[in-house]
Amino acid sequence: MSTDMIARTRAVEFPWATDGQVAFLDHASTGPLPTRARRAIESFGLRRAEPFRLKAEDLFPVLARTRAEAAQLLGAPAGSIALSTNTSHGVNLAARTLPYGKGDIVLSTDGEFPANVYPWMAACRERGAEFRMLPLAGHLPDEEALLRAITSDPRVKGVAISWVSYWSGHRFDLNALSAACRARGIWLFVDAIQGVGAVELDLAITHIDMLACGAQKWLLSPWGTGFTYVHPSRVQALEPAEVGWLAQRRDTDFRSLLDYDATWHDDARRFEVVTLDFVNFAAMAESLSLFNELGVPRTAEAVRHLANHALLFADANPSVALITPREMARRAGVLAFRVADLDGTSKRLREANVFHAVREGCIRLAPHWYNTVADLDRALNLLIARN
Repeated sequence: MSTDMIARTRAVEFPWATDGQVAFLDHASTGPLPTRARRAIESFGLRRAEPFRLKAEDLFPVLARTRAEAAQLLGAPAGSIALSTNTSHGVNLAARTLPYGKGDIVLSTDGEFPANVYPWMAACRERGAEFRMLPLAGHLPDEEALLRAITSDPRVKGVAISWVSYWSGHRFDLNALSAACRARGIWLFVDAIQGVGAVELDLAITHIDMLACGAQKWLLSPWGTGFTYVHPSRVQALEPAEVGWLAQRRDTDFRSLLDYDATWHDDARRFEVVTLDFVNFAAMAESLSLFNELGVPRTAEAVRHLANHALLFADANPSVALITPREMARRAGVLAFRVADLDGTSKRLREANVFHAVREGCIRLAPHWYNTVADLDRALNLLIARN
């Protein structure tokens, strides 16, 4: 890991993080914006305020660049990326376009974030299908039970899971899950918001039919930005559930819009519903460019380094129970701890300007690649402090 490059980038992109005033460890909620994204918002925002200053390159080329940056991050073709305002839009898109029907089963597990539950409940109810959530094994998803259901029940037509748990930090083995689904002709949908940006994912290797990811957390982008990935083999096979006025293949000539042609784009733009927030997507493109410039292996290694440090702390302090799986392949950036005094511990952290979250009875720490061991130690030491 090139700590020098990380340190230099931290100083430029997150200068507030270098003065020791705060330890921001809540990227699983909302990520900060790097300097380059803030500048994009300021510059573009001024032009948006006085729209006579806008140029053609300020609009649709911005969206094209954002798709390209997201595709590079995932090892996917740009034509497989549809921009969206949040993860929920992608979940709804999947729930209403992927193929299943009456009597079929869509599998998931307990412990899922609600955004990846309610759309499936509603869509399955409308289609006469069953949305089945398998029980947890302790406090983590039972991956073996999920694989058994995939391989043994012919009614299963799809699987919808969160790659990384928002509260426990558990990470699914997507390669094993993908292989099991492909062997049975079952589609796989992934809510990836807690994983992309924290760990590596190469969609040229791992087959996922659809993936949704908001960008406001680990991808350090503004609220209201995100994307949905649709596997190239699925793009033209699926009919959009919502119809955008620029989802059609015809060239756009704003001087004449009355020549209606409902032929979809050949790529994932067919799933976009515009108008999107050009200002915030320009900032998202800048944030994603930061990951692509540093290289995902480097940023992911920095996150792993911090998580490994937290594991050593848990080993040395048995009064703090680490809920997150210890196996490196089963965790990402989310770290969940059970402590004796949840409210008191959270209060100590807040008073020390350590930004964290409380989820499902756990203190949740979510350090990112630009955080330091000192940032993390500041939080960990408060987990065992006494009033």
